[in-house]
Amino acid sequence: MTGDWRMDRIGAALRGQNPTVLRRLDSGFAAIGDVQFLPGYSVLLADEPDVQRLSDLPRAKRLSFLSNMDQLGEAVERACRRLDPGFRRVNLEILGNTDPFLHAHVWPRFEWEPAELVGKPVWLYPRDRWSDEQFRLGPQHDVLRDAISSELDCLTHG
Repeated sequence: MTGDWRMDRIGAALRGQNPTVLRRLDSGFAAIGDVQFLPGYSVLLADEPDVQRLSDLPRAKRLSFLSNMDQLGEAVERACRRLDPGFRRVNLEILGNTDPFLHAHVWPRFEWEPAELVGKPVWLYPRDRWSDEQFRLGPQHDVLRDAISSELDCLTHG
């Protein structure tokens, strides 16, 4: 995965050029994360590139975004529970401290995580987890991508 899509993730998703996008949802795009040191990490990208905060959206769109965040969270939970017996839970976060666009993080958490990190925020993981090539999203994550996408389809279409 290379290219300028990382510089404009939402614009690239709108153009169909963001390779991390799993599904189009009502208020944005369900995408799998660039790094997978916690397999199943996903992101909900708002479909409006200029929106920076949840409060920037009109109430109906805000509720739709939160509903889609819940939907993606449940899809990740179902997929991870099926694929990894060490699955514990999903953490949902809307932070906005680094990227200037509205997005929500969906972090699966596992029993096999280091004891000193398992109960703490993901952001306390060492920096090398975020840049180490072994955790970079790639073809080895196709089964995981398909599982999350399938769960999204089930949740969307009943």
